[in-house]
Amino acid sequence: MSNYAVAMEAAWLVRDVEETDDAIGVAVSEAGKRLNETDKQYVEVEPGVTGCPACGEPFDAAFLAANTALVGLLLEIDVFNADSEEHAERIAKSEVGGALRDVPLEVIDVMETEADDEEESDGSAR
Repeated sequence: MSNYAVAMEAAWLVRDVEETDDAIGVAVSEAGKRLNETDKQYVEVEPGVTGCPACGEPFDAAFLAANTALVGLLLEIDVFNADSEEHAERIAKSEVGGALRDVPLEVIDVMETEADDEEESDGSAR
């Protein structure tokens, strides 16, 4: 069994905003609140980034039209004792998806992580 860091992208809809920075703040806050309410404080929530189609430079993943924004969020979670990368993906989507119902999620990266020395010695997981 291995430990994995799983990164997911979420699409968050924010209504009644006039600035993309406000929309990003609201999206991060609302996602964090919903995760905290379901005891998922261990999920990291950050604004997503996307590359400029012309120059490739990264910029905030937010689109604003008619005072409504679609904000891309980056969600990261550590999964312990998974059988494989696919198993870690399923666990992560289940954990986060249960808290963020009706929010589209897509796994964008899965990376195997090193086990802590403490875990190796006693076989436990956090």
